[in-house]
Amino acid sequence: MTSPAETPGSDAFTASLAGLAHGMEGLAQDAAAVQIREVRLLAAAAALAEKTSAGSPARVRERDMALRSISAELGGIMRVADRTMQRRIDEARTIVEDYPAALEAWEAGRIVRGHVLTIVAAGSVLPPELRGAFADAAVPKCERDTPNRVRPALEMLAQHLHPRSFAERHEEAAAGRCVRIVPGRDGMSDLIATMPTALVEGAHDRLTRMGRAIIDTRGERAAGAGLGLDSTDGTTGDHSRAEIVTTDARTMDQVRADLLADLLLAGTPALDETRDTSAGPLGKIRARIQVVIPAHALAGDDHDACDLVGRSPIDAATARQLAAGNTQWERLVTHPVTGAVLAVDSYRVPEAMRRYLQARDQHCRFPGCRQAAVRCEIDHNEDHALGGKTHTCNLCHLCQRHHSMKQFTCWRVRQLLGGVLEWTSPLGRIYREDAPRPAVAFTPADVTLPPF
Repeated sequence: MTSPAETPGSDAFTASLAGLAHGMEGLAQDAAAVQIREVRLLAAAAALAEKTSAGSPARVRERDMALRSISAELGGIMRVADRTMQRRIDEARTIVEDYPAALEAWEAGRIVRGHVLTIVAAGSVLPPELRGAFADAAVPKCERDTPNRVRPALEMLAQHLHPRSFAERHEEAAAGRCVRIVPGRDGMSDLIATMPTALVEGAHDRLTRMGRAIIDTRGERAAGAGLGLDSTDGTTGDHSRAEIVTTDARTMDQVRADLLADLLLAGTPALDETRDTSAGPLGKIRARIQVVIPAHALAGDDHDACDLVGRSPIDAATARQLAAGNTQWERLVTHPVTGAVLAVDSYRVPEAMRRYLQARDQHCRFPGCRQAAVRCEIDHNEDHALGGKTHTCNLCHLCQRHHSMKQFTCWRVRQLLGGVLEWTSPLGRIYREDAPRPAVAFTPADVTLPPF
């Protein structure tokens, strides 16, 4: 329990927090050293299995048997299943043999374990002979950001290096789209749909926006349900409906699940007040997704992927279809070296400042957060109430969680040139947050670039 002397902002609180931070730094260094030793030891276990079967006529089977035996031995020591240990051995061998640059950077403290695993995951689509070059290019990107933030850039890099076009591979993967049921317990089951990413993201966004509309209007709907009068006897109307609405305490996950069932089985949300008409308010809500498309993909080149911001790459054909059906889309002019957004123009820009910030920020600008900008709030870095200007040099996107944290804790932020944010923690530690580079970029040949 915190004593009165240790309230947030007090000297005692700051001293306690500093002690925790110092301890965490040492722990992180110790943990990294142990993790690296484990990776090298497990890779040596894989090499031992390989050496044991060298020259054997049944080399593949001999190696597998040796690896199983070694995995069982080490698994017994670590108290994990032999299959689990074998997977860890395979992962360690992949890191050591296919991504030596990543392991070296980890040992030097330039990146952390999460970066290495992200590099391995993103590079898994590449043939083994290309993974070393991929790691060489991936490590510098990892040094600038957190693992979850750098993941989209690494995925796009891997897709670019792949000898086969993304469109070709996506077409093969899309052939496996399906809907399946996984039976659960207590009368519940999982309905799993495997579909193209853009469709899944759009469906989830629409359910979320419809759910938010239901949750935000609970009070209005409850009042409306309880005040209706019967035209014949003057008594209040639909009591059962009023009771349902006034006792609605569902979470967002529960609302999304109910809406999905409504839409699939009945074609309309059950709580839409005008559901008997052709298009009620909830039925008019459409999905929003944020896609960055390179100019050559827009022109018909299918080799590289496009970026569904906050998620993963999508195929160029889907991106072109989305662009063709959208009346508002922007051209981003980016710096050829740094990749920073230099300019944005649009066929129609009713809210130029907001759309510029959305293009520049892409996601929440708190270090490590990847909530897409379309689902964030625009924050005045210097509070408007204290004289902060409503200008791009004083605005950025923050998700609800980090917007609240900026307001109600000792975290502070100021914006530097080029959209760079400088966050200061309660201990005075500085965390630099660069304006993210679009995963795909376009720089026209006739543009004169300013110094950057």
